[in-house]
Amino acid sequence: MPSIPVVFFVPVGHGQSEGERMVISDFHIFVRDVLQHIDIMKKSHPGLPVYILGHSMGGAISILAACDKPNDFAGVILIAPMVIMNPESATPFKVFLAKLLNHLLPSLTLGQIDSKWVSRDQKEVEDYEADELNYRGGLRISFGMQLMSATTKIEKALPDISWPYLLLHGTGDKLCDIKGSQLFFEKSQSVDKTLKVYEGAYHALHKEVQEVANAVFKEISSWIIQRLPQGEEVQS
Repeated sequence: MPSIPVVFFVPVGHGQSEGERMVISDFHIFVRDVLQHIDIMKKSHPGLPVYILGHSMGGAISILAACDKPNDFAGVILIAPMVIMNPESATPFKVFLAKLLNHLLPSLTLGQIDSKWVSRDQKEVEDYEADELNYRGGLRISFGMQLMSATTKIEKALPDISWPYLLLHGTGDKLCDIKGSQLFFEKSQSVDKTLKVYEGAYHALHKEVQEVANAVFKEISSWIIQRLPQGEEVQS
């Protein structure tokens, strides 16, 4: 079985990366930074095919990065990506109000993410809540507007997307609507595209109950390996 080296990227303002939590002037900064990081990795590992994997907001970053530089990637893996805003939280009235408040009180915070929707595995939920690197404050209005801007760009780009991708989503996801992944699959022009749906699974498929998590990792590794020229490694 081929070796699959993995390099992690954590956006500014998240995890151990520098920057104020959940504050960004332009969502494209995330995209720019990940592309710069990939350029550095490609220089360190020349000749290896590169697959980018993103989950949730990271999925949106991965999509926009692949749209900016499609030739940089052999394929894209998306786990419950943010493609559209949640219809329940982004009603026309709420969007209008958010735009107004973004001019008046951009640092105003909204409700927190309910961690119970991260996974059906209670141990994973407890670990998520205990992890000090996870931001537990409310979503800032200004950050929410940047997320909205990103999803708008993704929806506009869908008809031009032709790169290979694997798309994984759970039907029980309350944080990133599965309708976004279904729209992505229907509207993109990729010939090599796969949508895998996990019945009842929540948002973090890779941290779901063991049966689902194992299936997700197997699906990802198999998808990559099947697309590798024999004898090659891959960087993801």
